[in-house]
Amino acid sequence: MGYLSKTVQELAFRGEEVPENYIYKDGYSGDTNAPVMEIPVIDIGLLGTSAEELERLKSALSTWGCFQGVNHGMTLEYLNQVREIAKQFFQLPLEEKQKYVREENDIEGYGNDMVLSEQQKLDWTDRLYLSIYPEDQRRLKFWPENPEAFRSIMYEYSLKMQSVSEVVLKAMARSLGLGENCFLEQYGEGSKLHARFNFYPICPRPDLVLGVKPHADGTAITLLLQDESVEGLQFMKANQWFKAPIIPEAVLINVGDQAEISSNGAFKSPVHRVVTNSERERISLAVFYIPDLDKEIGPFEGLIDESRPSLYRTVKNYVDIYFQYYQQGRRPMEAAKIQD
Repeated sequence: MGYLSKTVQELAFRGEEVPENYIYKDGYSGDTNAPVMEIPVIDIGLLGTSAEELERLKSALSTWGCFQGVNHGMTLEYLNQVREIAKQFFQLPLEEKQKYVREENDIEGYGNDMVLSEQQKLDWTDRLYLSIYPEDQRRLKFWPENPEAFRSIMYEYSLKMQSVSEVVLKAMARSLGLGENCFLEQYGEGSKLHARFNFYPICPRPDLVLGVKPHADGTAITLLLQDESVEGLQFMKANQWFKAPIIPEAVLINVGDQAEISSNGAFKSPVHRVVTNSERERISLAVFYIPDLDKEIGPFEGLIDESRPSLYRTVKNYVDIYFQYYQQGRRPMEAAKIQD
């Protein structure tokens, strides 16, 4: 296992029938007419000074588990440059992209996700997965030299994402009445940022094929730059799917499982998916804030009392088990929750 013979982009370009292992035979109701979620827009620049904005952040993360972040220190022009290098990379000839191909049993590089079983339902997406921060974790053999501006733009973007992550994690702690460094200290100085560029080709069967299967993230937080014009991301709330609206100048930030554990369930790690499109391709860029794999992640003591006991076990190297569960269509949070 481990590899697919063709990228999704190749399948779409050649107009071949969608292979069986991409198809949900019982249907999944990939409803592009789902209602639009009323996702809060948070001014990141105000989180350090405005009690009202801090309360809005807490409300957003305890209900939807996500928010649209603006005033984050990046202009729309710059964010469009980031989007453009992603588009340019995926438009390159296949032989050029394969210079950065993912090696077997390794997550980094270009191509598809790992195939762990013949029963696994595959996602209608190709991706480029990179470790981007800290600098000494970068494996530059996977960093494209074409387009020419790719590396310089991503160097800068990684620093911006690290800065925004720290601001948001400090604000999350303060909103819970905790010391502002609680999340940062628990996650450790060895925390990393990984980037996943996603390319969703046109799909002939959007009624039966998903861009990304339903899942919640195994991160502390995830920072997503959406396509500036093509929708596809959906979040589940109360067993109903809602469309994430597009705000081109915003970064959509959601809680991951590890922050839900740390907050003892005060913040919700939302289940989300990506639907496919029969008319337009779509790109996005997700940056994952991943705690130090050697750190033990558990509910903060300040959030545990008689009325609200600890809801989760302490976990370690959560991302490792996360991928195994994800490809099985299961939530690793099942293993972390303490059952009554």
